[in-house]
Amino acid sequence: MTTVATDRGVGPLLRGWREQRRLSQLELALRADSSARHISFIETGRARPSEEMILRLAEHLDVPVRERNALLLAAGYAPRYQESTLDDPRLETLREGIEQLLRGYDPYPALVVDGAYTVVAANESIGVLLSGVAEHLLTPPLNAMRITLHPDGLAPRIRNLREWRGHLLAQMERQIALSRSEPLRRLYEEVAAYPLPSGTTDPDDREDPESYPYFALPLRIEHDGRVLSFVSSISTFNTPMDVTVAELAIETLLPADPATVSYLRSLRG
Repeated sequence: MTTVATDRGVGPLLRGWREQRRLSQLELALRADSSARHISFIETGRARPSEEMILRLAEHLDVPVRERNALLLAAGYAPRYQESTLDDPRLETLREGIEQLLRGYDPYPALVVDGAYTVVAANESIGVLLSGVAEHLLTPPLNAMRITLHPDGLAPRIRNLREWRGHLLAQMERQIALSRSEPLRRLYEEVAAYPLPSGTTDPDDREDPESYPYFALPLRIEHDGRVLSFVSSISTFNTPMDVTVAELAIETLLPADPATVSYLRSLRG
């Protein structure tokens, strides 16, 4: 569902996006090959922008695809981008490609989430991480942020929880600033309020300091008497023309040390 009101008119909506991006009318005009006067007229309602102009301004303001539809509707135009369900026949090739990618990444964990971190697909290796997670968190729809940060989820087993939690919350804050998504904001407020599991320590208080030279902040998580280390990589689709596709993200967990590589490969027999 569109997350901005369409009854305010396109001018105030565009002004809101411009101010959020910290651009002056002149800066936006120069980027969009227009004039500050014309931008001012659009924002105050003295001029009705063309469909092409709305999309051009939205591109330079880095407005998410879903909200570009809202801008068009507010100006009296039809939405440009479709919003398909993942089981839509139009997305069959996409689904097959994602499934092949996830299978190919085994024995390393990989999953696909939507714009609110709902898990829409995952490979078998993700089960390594889900061991011990409470049943109520594994009831569909699964949410990756809840599973990771909830005290009944992965949180008690994450050795560097304070660091990893801070990383995830900062990631969500950046996304909220970009998309202005109310569902995402509500999720953020929920998971940020989760209490830290008892016994959580600061990184400098760990009894097992890291000896391996990690090249990025790792997720260090206990599993079956050992500590596995992963580095997260997130991929999105370039120039999407569908709202659903625009909000998909593929997260792959790359083993961050040789011991993790060896253990995960051993699980395949």
